[in-house]
Amino acid sequence: MTKTIIQDSLAQAHEELERFMSDQDTVPSIEKAAEVMSGCLSSGGKVISCGNGGSLCDATHFAEELTGRFRNDRRPFPAMAINDPAYLTCVGNDYSFDVIFSRWIEAFGKPGDVLLAISTSGASLNIIKAAEAAKSHGMKVVALTSKKGQTLSALSDVAIMAPDAPHSDRIQEIHIKVIHILIEAIESSISSK
Repeated sequence: MTKTIIQDSLAQAHEELERFMSDQDTVPSIEKAAEVMSGCLSSGGKVISCGNGGSLCDATHFAEELTGRFRNDRRPFPAMAINDPAYLTCVGNDYSFDVIFSRWIEAFGKPGDVLLAISTSGASLNIIKAAEAAKSHGMKVVALTSKKGQTLSALSDVAIMAPDAPHSDRIQEIHIKVIHILIEAIESSISSK
């Protein structure tokens, strides 16, 4: 039984990646997102990332690779994930879970910064409010979502959309691949300047 689960899971992941790669919007969207983020970081801005659950882990992974190191030694890039549990529970308790990310954007977002908003559904209210706050603060919004994520996509300057899938883990697998590509592209772009 375990062997069947493994084989089925790998086959499904492969199928979803093939669907993503065959979408004519995939490569231009990733290229545009990398340009937006590289431009922001090159001009002294920062990237703030957010997501819920596994997507928060992806947002954190993105920020730590930019501030740390991915493939090459280079200067750290200013990036932060909204992932402080004390802050999240404070705002969630005092206000609402719906504004945990938007209040952070209001505190730290500046014109020229970029928000990486990650939502497999594209309908998470706290991510939507974060995107709205970012836009109102003169920030660019890059969304990592799925084809069903029209609400978040509409608020974004660039939307990278995984194919719809019956389970969010398949979408998250596409998202982590995109995150690694973005980091590599950002490193390459800024290091070559």
